[in-house]
Amino acid sequence: MTNLHELQCEACRADAPRVEQDEASALQVSIPDWELITVDGIDQLRREFTFKNFKLAWAFSNEVATLAEAEGHHPAILLEWGKVSVTWWTHKIKGLHKNDFICAAKTDALPR
Repeated sequence: MTNLHELQCEACRADAPRVEQDEASALQVSIPDWELITVDGIDQLRREFTFKNFKLAWAFSNEVATLAEAEGHHPAILLEWGKVSVTWWTHKIKGLHKNDFICAAKTDALPR
């Protein structure tokens, strides 16, 4: 099986299928540090990354933003002193798509 971080996001339409619970559980094995959360009824993937200072956290935020632009899929990024929280979900379908798991795996592969 191909590693998630090796896949590319596909264009997502409003009628694209959401990832169901059993598939989410299988995909989450590849990204064990990400938590599945629900915010306002919308399933999302979230992970907090820690750093020694603000500058390193800022640099990582920029890497995530560059990844997002390359994939055409954009997360919520919260930059704080010494940490960055990244949350992936698909706005068009108000839930999780396979793209979110791909981008979470790609985020894990970024240098830090």
